[in-house]
Amino acid sequence: MYSFETQLRVCYADTDKMGFVYYGNYPKYYEIARVEAFRALDYPYKEMENEGVGMPVLEMFIKYHKPAKYDDLLTVKVTVPKMPRARIKFQYEVTNETGKLINTGETLLAFMRLDTGRPSKMPERLKNAIAPFF
Repeated sequence: MYSFETQLRVCYADTDKMGFVYYGNYPKYYEIARVEAFRALDYPYKEMENEGVGMPVLEMFIKYHKPAKYDDLLTVKVTVPKMPRARIKFQYEVTNETGKLINTGETLLAFMRLDTGRPSKMPERLKNAIAPFF
C-alpha cells in the first residue's frame, strides 16, 4: 500500500455563499494529492504525459462528513491500496487541522495512450517506483 499526505489551505475562491468549501472542489483537492504523490515517487505526472500516457478518471465516489471553511488547513491523504496494472485506484481522506474527518473519496483511473486514446499498461517507471510499497 502506498500512502502520501499533502496540505493545502482553503482560499476564498473555493468557498460557497455559506462560507463552506463548495462540494465540487473536493475532486480538485484529490487531484492535487494524486499529482504530489507521483512527484514524491520521483515520477511527476507531467513526465508521464510527456512519455505519452495519461490517466482519465473512470469512477469517483465522494462522501462529505463535515464542512471545511475558508482558511482551514486541510491534510489530504491519498492511498493506493493495491498494486496497479492497467487501472489505478486512489482512496482519499481529508482532515482539518484539528484532525476532524472532513471528506472521504475514491477514484478509479485508467492508464491510456494519449496518441491513440487506447488503454495502456502502467508505465514501467511508475511500476518500478511504486512496487516497493506492496
